[in-house]
Amino acid sequence: MNPPSKFELPGLSVTLPFFLRRIWVSLRPRAGGAERMAYDPAAVLREPSLTWIGHSTFLVRMDGVAFMTDPMFSERASPFSFMGPRRMVQPGMLLEDVPRLNFVLLTHDHYDHTDRPSVMQLARTGVPFVVPRGLGEWVRGIGGNAIELEWWQETELDGVRITCVPARHFSGRSLRDRNRRLWCGWVVQGNTRRFYDAGDTAYPDRFSEIGSRLGPFDLATVPIGAYLPAAMMHPVHTTPEEGFQIGKDVGARTIVAMHFGTFDLSDEAVDEPARRFRAEADRQGWGADRAWIMKVGETRPW
Repeated sequence: MNPPSKFELPGLSVTLPFFLRRIWVSLRPRAGGAERMAYDPAAVLREPSLTWIGHSTFLVRMDGVAFMTDPMFSERASPFSFMGPRRMVQPGMLLEDVPRLNFVLLTHDHYDHTDRPSVMQLARTGVPFVVPRGLGEWVRGIGGNAIELEWWQETELDGVRITCVPARHFSGRSLRDRNRRLWCGWVVQGNTRRFYDAGDTAYPDRFSEIGSRLGPFDLATVPIGAYLPAAMMHPVHTTPEEGFQIGKDVGARTIVAMHFGTFDLSDEAVDEPARRFRAEADRQGWGADRAWIMKVGETRPW
């Protein structure tokens, strides 16, 4: 649950037209996906670095470790290969080109964040998955190794500390497993860098507390897309302005936009989240050197 209450979908007058629009968009895709560039294999190996593979999937290097967030390499964010949100921009690299990882972080069980084929292929390499409570059984069921944490619990892997932190969202991969698995953000702390991944979340929540307990952070990845219609989306997602504010609340030196431009998940124009995020950052005096809108496939040092 999201204290003090859990997320409930609005009535059919909102949800039915929304899902009909999603079906139409899956058949007639809209334009406006994120920009893409060819990834640089040498840059990907440098440390510290951040590579955007698309949506909420990043390859992160810091303090002697390499890890990935929410690996999603499939063509559709769906349990089906023939329907559901289709990828608008191909991943920044092929899954088979991903270098050796020390661990993988999953924030929650939704299809655009926990992709079964991607998890299965990574599991074959033996990499451990660090997951919120309830998701470990699913990972182990498809052949992976999972370390399961609740909010504020932590573990240490290869010299870095990983902490599961609160988020305001929901979970479920079918009509029968709603909210049976936890959702979260992640903090990774090393000797020289601190990284925060907000996961999928609404605003406001406990972001200032995360910053005071575990921050400040050198870099924070924050969600900025999937916010319309507000009656459905605002209880579980941020607007671009709220996503930017999350980064400020946790005390991030650099704020990176994610969860936009890869899958067409909601009613706003596909290119609107990035434009609004940039405008808000500029309004608050954060230049492009501190508020990043990356290209899919791009690697930046941090």
